[in-house]
Amino acid sequence: MAIAGETSGDALAAELLQALPQALATRLPGLNPHCFGAGGDAMAGAGVELLIDLTRHSVIGIWEVVRRYHEFRGIFNRLLDAALERQPDLLLCVDYSGFNRRFAAALKQAARERDPGGQGWHPLVVQLVSPQVWASRPGRAQQLERDVDLLLSIFPFEKAWYARHTPRLAVEFVGHPMIDRHALALRQLKSTPAADRHEILLLPGSRQAELRRHLPALLGAARLLLKDTGPVFRMVLPNEELLAVARETIDLVGVSVTTQIGGLAEALIKARLALASTGTVTMECALFGVPTVAMYKTSWPTYLIGKQVVNVRYLAMPNLLADEVVYPEFIQADATAENLAQSARELWCNAKRHRETQEKLARIIASLGGPGAAQRAAEAVAGLIQGRITAPTGK
Repeated sequence: MAIAGETSGDALAAELLQALPQALATRLPGLNPHCFGAGGDAMAGAGVELLIDLTRHSVIGIWEVVRRYHEFRGIFNRLLDAALERQPDLLLCVDYSGFNRRFAAALKQAARERDPGGQGWHPLVVQLVSPQVWASRPGRAQQLERDVDLLLSIFPFEKAWYARHTPRLAVEFVGHPMIDRHALALRQLKSTPAADRHEILLLPGSRQAELRRHLPALLGAARLLLKDTGPVFRMVLPNEELLAVARETIDLVGVSVTTQIGGLAEALIKARLALASTGTVTMECALFGVPTVAMYKTSWPTYLIGKQVVNVRYLAMPNLLADEVVYPEFIQADATAENLAQSARELWCNAKRHRETQEKLARIIASLGGPGAAQRAAEAVAGLIQGRITAPTGK
């Protein structure tokens, strides 16, 4: 069984599941597992029997989850009932930490209640992408240690963090899958002259709530930048629904922006600079060597709760990996058009700072490991399955 609740997790799950048959073939010839669960189009394309398209229910922030509690509780119960009926040998949880952490705990508890002796059904649990327990509420790591049999990490510092805090939790650093995902575009980037990288990308996020909060500041910054630097602006969005929201706001603001669905890698090849929501996309900007101004706005209840529990200095992952401000970031009230435009102007006009930022980005990406993350993840999962088959044990 596999569960992914975000578009990015859907892609990660699909890549691992596509690599798993080959990894299993060398260890356990003839084993051909069937996978069911919740995710999106990528998982369906990888052969997963989808019980629900969970990516269509994606939200962000504590307050937003609370508002839709009954909806998510219904989805949770539906998936748990399916798991108890089908009794999967392995549960693959991909990112989506709040939901998946609770689901893994419920599944393990149900299995223990059904079989107190531990000799019957006892599902393995794999978590792909570490929850950000190192950023907030580190006590959640103890729950992972109790319920997760293998955690697959995509960032290099996480394995050492878990070794200090939860030494009984098996953790493998497999590398970041985006390196493989963009291999072809990265080869094209190497042959692209710097002079051809002349656009500013606007990357407001992948959810409607993010767009409605981010677009006024991003488009306001674009309007200010047009007055003196005269760049070409391009906005990349994941689907038609968000494109419609963006175009409505662009028309109201009256700034010239080319919009497109998908094609982020190709857009990054042409970009000299980006203004982006903090999150996964800042790592893709780093991969393509694009200096970026990062920003984020959420609801005030979510922000105020987050202020109490988040204990890291930065939100943009490149800054966390470098432990310094590589990408200027502006959060909540600081995420104004004026602040974004001023930082973007400095990166656009100062060639020395632009070059130094690119050099730092190259070092960050080098720390993520080489190509083959999905294959390494699949090998780790295959090894776990082999160990269970040859010596049945479990948590």
